[in-house]
Amino acid sequence: QVQLVESGGGSVQSGGSLRLSCAVSAAGTIFSINVRGWYRQAPGKERELVAVVSSGGSTNYADSVKGRFTISRDNAKNTVYLQMNSLKPEDTAVFYCYANIKRILIADYWGKGTLVTVFS
Repeated sequence: QVQLVESGGGSVQSGGSLRLSCAVSAAGTIFSINVRGWYRQAPGKERELVAVVSSGGSTNYADSVKGRFTISRDNAKNTVYLQMNSLKPEDTAVFYCYANIKRILIADYWGKGTLVTVFS
């Protein structure tokens, strides 16, 4: 059983910062954790990619967050982070952690989501 446990969501004023964390918890052996990422879903909208980071550290960001958000990972802790600066009300969404993990098979895993609310 693999779980992705998110933390760090909350409410912040426009222009403020938040840092999200997502740790992988698993019973049994994990051979490798490949791509990690963050997605978000705003009310009434579809889930969208925010940022991803490969096992080698390469990153990719949605245009809407470039220059404001930074994704990073600590492989020793099986944890991925999303530092969010200069937050805007349009960043308000439920943020979901993602991981592509190889055990016996390779599969995608998702966290339950953490709410980020940015008020003006």
